[in-house]
Amino acid sequence: MGAQEVPVTNARLQGQEGLGEASKKAGVSPAFPFSVSPAVAAIGGPTYTTAQTLVQQVAYSLSDKVFTYSPETFALDCAVKQWAGEKQHNASGRVTAVTALETRLGAGSALLGYTFSKDKTSQKELPQTVIATTATLGAMQPALNQLSLLYALSSPVVAHVAAVDYDITSGNLVTDYASAINVTRETGVGLIASTSIHESQHMALFATLAASDLPTVHIYDGLKFPRESTRVVDVLDQGALAKLSVTVLKEQNEVGKKADQVCRVSQILQSLNAALGTAYSFFEYEGHASPNAVLVVFGSVEASLATQVVSTIAKAGEKVGVIAVRLMTPFSEAHFIKALPKSVKRVVVLGQVQDEIAVEDDTTQSALFTDVFSAVIMSDSWLLPPPVFDIKYPRSRVWSSSEFRFFLKQIAQVSYAGATIPVNVPAFDVFTEGNQFIFWDIDNAVTANAPATLAKLLAGDSSKNVSFIATYDNGPQAGVIQSEIRTSRKVLEAPHRIQNADISIVNEIKLLGDYDVVATVKQGGTILLVSNTAAEDYEKKLPAAFRRALVNKGINFVILNPEAVEKVEDADAFKVAVTQLAFFQLIGANAAQLLRGLLNYTDSAAIHLAAQELEKVMHTVEVPKAWAEEEVAETEIALPAVPTATSFTFNAAKLEEEVESLLRTPQTVAQALSFKEALKATPALRPDLGMKNFIVKVRERKRLTPEYYDRNVFHIEFDISGTGLTYKIGEALGVHQHNDEKEVYEFIQWYGLDPEAIVEVPSREDPENTLEVRTVYQALLQNIDMFGKPGKKFYESLADFATNVEEKKALLTLSSPEGALEFKRRAEADTVTYADIFREFPSAHPAFYDLAKIVSPLKRREYSIASAQIVNPESVHLLIVAVDWIDSRGRKRMGQATRYLSNLSKGSEVTVSVKPSVMKLPPVSTAPLVMAGLGTGLAPFRAFCQYRAWQKEQGLPIGPILLYMGSRHQREEYLYGEEWEAYKTAGIVTLLGTAFSRDQREKIYIQDRMRQSIEDIVKAFVKEEGSFYLCGPTWPVPDVALVLMEAIEKDAMERGVKIDARRRLEELKDHERYVLEVY
Repeated sequence: MGAQEVPVTNARLQGQEGLGEASKKAGVSPAFPFSVSPAVAAIGGPTYTTAQTLVQQVAYSLSDKVFTYSPETFALDCAVKQWAGEKQHNASGRVTAVTALETRLGAGSALLGYTFSKDKTSQKELPQTVIATTATLGAMQPALNQLSLLYALSSPVVAHVAAVDYDITSGNLVTDYASAINVTRETGVGLIASTSIHESQHMALFATLAASDLPTVHIYDGLKFPRESTRVVDVLDQGALAKLSVTVLKEQNEVGKKADQVCRVSQILQSLNAALGTAYSFFEYEGHASPNAVLVVFGSVEASLATQVVSTIAKAGEKVGVIAVRLMTPFSEAHFIKALPKSVKRVVVLGQVQDEIAVEDDTTQSALFTDVFSAVIMSDSWLLPPPVFDIKYPRSRVWSSSEFRFFLKQIAQVSYAGATIPVNVPAFDVFTEGNQFIFWDIDNAVTANAPATLAKLLAGDSSKNVSFIATYDNGPQAGVIQSEIRTSRKVLEAPHRIQNADISIVNEIKLLGDYDVVATVKQGGTILLVSNTAAEDYEKKLPAAFRRALVNKGINFVILNPEAVEKVEDADAFKVAVTQLAFFQLIGANAAQLLRGLLNYTDSAAIHLAAQELEKVMHTVEVPKAWAEEEVAETEIALPAVPTATSFTFNAAKLEEEVESLLRTPQTVAQALSFKEALKATPALRPDLGMKNFIVKVRERKRLTPEYYDRNVFHIEFDISGTGLTYKIGEALGVHQHNDEKEVYEFIQWYGLDPEAIVEVPSREDPENTLEVRTVYQALLQNIDMFGKPGKKFYESLADFATNVEEKKALLTLSSPEGALEFKRRAEADTVTYADIFREFPSAHPAFYDLAKIVSPLKRREYSIASAQIVNPESVHLLIVAVDWIDSRGRKRMGQATRYLSNLSKGSEVTVSVKPSVMKLPPVSTAPLVMAGLGTGLAPFRAFCQYRAWQKEQGLPIGPILLYMGSRHQREEYLYGEEWEAYKTAGIVTLLGTAFSRDQREKIYIQDRMRQSIEDIVKAFVKEEGSFYLCGPTWPVPDVALVLMEAIEKDAMERGVKIDARRRLEELKDHERYVLEVY
């Protein structure tokens, strides 16, 4: 499991590797101004901290053992590791064991093993704690299922989960509640949310105590809560936590054992409220006393923002309210209806779903909506229940107070009947009392940690509260850090990005071309640019959009030029010091007092020099009114106002040395080929691929659909005799296709390349030890996906090579969020290729070895094998549909792999490899098979039937086979139809459900045929414990799953038992009895 017990010291100084020397001297992390308390017992009272530290304090103080699943850069478990490494005691007087684990398949097994072990009976009453992210929670689902079933025999188990994950599509960090809700609903685990850093300790304690009745997850925003530092006033110390736990659990024991989980958890919350003087509840209402509309939200930022905004607009007369959900599972319908005002005429649910696809999919509902809808519909509080609307948003959504204000005003309207989430809305800020400051910098610059130092110094004023958070965006300039500081005499609770900064400091002029810095500065605010730009160069170096915005918002524009002071002994330390002093001057701070404070963190000589030279290096720029009248260029890019969180630390990749690709002469490479042993060169078949490959020959290719038909579906067989290739039932064959020779030669000629030139490049699989030798022609034919579809990253990379300014801007726009619609049009309507883009932007002409870096490699295409080797020992069969289309320019296009296969003739050689698949036959020959295939998705089922027929010939008993197939027309697309009919006649296939969707007026699909024969499915799949397989496109999955759930429920009803069909189907999936291979 990758377990390790490693003490971590200097926990909050992590992430400084690669920073300039001046930053290291300061001793303050760019992300965390306030270090973790060296003693867990010392945490308490008013203190500057993060929610994650408070969560760790509760976990360490009250647990027997803590299991952590934290990626190194996430830093979710630094404190508990430090305390355990120093052998500090928990509230029970023992050292809490801390085990660090990796998130992988089977996560949670160590927890289960320890929880149910026989050698820990003395600690049976102490909770076992998990610290993790939502990504880990998904991997733990099988373990949580077992834990729920056997919880009466278990120690209490609580998981503190940061709702954060990497979105593999965008490469960004996203806040993920949707996954946690799905996992906890399906496993029966409790789910409790924190809505503020100020209550995070209380909710961590509540979840720990609730774990005495059911395994419980405490969830909180994973992007903000672990990273934001602020002052929390009433932090409970270790002793208070222990005393409170004993008191609450004692009162809990007085609750009747027959009380349900909701009742018992409710009693725990009531006891906590009584002891803390708080008023927490399962569902917390804020807003108008008699609202017409109520918005229901779940999530830290969502709840905090919504309640703050509705409090403001309700006072102004808007009849609208918000219910923030604290206990998501088990969802108490009675408590929800009690919290919902009876005046309500419509309920709007703001529910998170996976991505934009789920948002647009009308068949997908948010989990929160289904619970709220059920509660409202089943309630007898109204003669006619109010309508419930489901407004979905993806995990990537970042909220602002402006959006919530607009949204709440919309749902308050009488005419409201559902709407999408707004994009551009009138500005509104819930933060009104205090000051806000933004700092922009390169993430490993010498000044990167200056804002954190300033935040720590500002926090020295006990009359004010300070908050600090840093965001890392590894995209622009190979890594940017944006830091935000807020100060106020009130308790700080501002869960959104700063929208109206008083001062914004930009430490790198290039960032003005990456972000709309002015957009987040208030009208009449100040921007300080650290730059040596001379006055005569302003119009040349300052972007036009930035110049216009300065005038339009009346910005006070200040230039700070540290380089104006010559012969500085330590230029880096001076730059840091003078930037900090410039900030203090702008905010009118007590210079003498703060100067003394700075001496603790920054080089003293640099501080004194900066104080002397500040007036010389800092001056206000008179912004010409004419800047506002400059025309907007057609190629001007709309820039993002805030950075996108892509990491929790600086971009270390830019410090790594790039593996060099060299275009070599034939003579140079000939040496490597002639003196293999001396130069450690070895010949290999496709050495760039990490699996075993085989060269096979085409034995037969036969079209299965008529020539006049618009779809070319063909059967192809490869001769594998003498190759050593073996394959199992259900496996896939990877075809290593080539690009079209004619297109390759045309591109080589147009681009001006020598096709015979030799290129030596590192292997993709082992770049440090293995080099590939290719001619340019071979590389473009076999290695480089020149005629494939480019992603956004390619446009951004190609822009670096563009010498034409207009082309460069256009390429950058296509790689930015503002160019998303045009990028989508190109990808989906125009279906442009890499080669098309090179031709469209001819000034972007990288050398071949750079071209090879930015164009994706040619990937193999995998196809389900349509044969059983026991029946066809010397051949492997595939079922292929030729993918072709006419693009928006009228050009006939064709999928690369299918064009390659379509052009093969008998005897042609092809490089292939075998890939394992989830499509596996049950080990017992009598196990029933229920199979559903659409189009070429029938391929693996042909192999299944061949194998079952062979088993029957050997005298083995075989189970029933239910085969459902779907295509458009029987006459043209009854693929392998004669074989299926023969199998049915022979008794191999016991039920053949054909759905030819367009052969009649009403469309009939495979789910319709399945529902018509549901009794057969109940018998084969449920009663006789058969396996179900679906192969083909993804679209029928929800409908097919619904039929299977109906079969499960039908069987349960016949047996007189209740069952959660969805959960049961997931269990069958885990046991490989519900298998999907969809694309």
